[in-house]
Amino acid sequence: MNITIISVGKLKEKYLKMAIDEYSKRLSRYCKLDLIEVPDEKTPDNASEKEELSIKEKEGQAILKHIKDNMYVVALDLKGKMISSEELSNFIGDCTLGGSSHIAFIIGGSLGLSQEILKRANYKLCFSKMTFPHQLFRVMLLEQIYRAFRIRSGEPYHK
Repeated sequence: MNITIISVGKLKEKYLKMAIDEYSKRLSRYCKLDLIEVPDEKTPDNASEKEELSIKEKEGQAILKHIKDNMYVVALDLKGKMISSEELSNFIGDCTLGGSSHIAFIIGGSLGLSQEILKRANYKLCFSKMTFPHQLFRVMLLEQIYRAFRIRSGEPYHK
């Protein structure tokens, strides 16, 4: 199984990098993990709707360059489906059984994802109706992917 996480913005906080390194190491026994960062576009204060749309489109183009045809694309989107950790585990298993051995999770920037990315997505996933910093969200996503593999393997995990 190959897991790719494509996210907008450069991770700067050392403590978040350490957490990502830890989960990457833990996941190495279950899958091949690839973490890709694409540059975020500067959003001016009081940006117009047109400016925000343009920013999302530029970030979307940068994301698309890393999406391959064989990837099953999961967009992290507030309008996506909310599922439990067990359901995420089953989802990953179903992807594998369905012939999708490469899942790409897409984390947008502070403005979200472009329409083009949302159209390309095979699945839209929502963790919560709450808003999280996209840098912190990378850690949360990695933890849930790790938990999903532990559940699939019948290994202990916190409920």
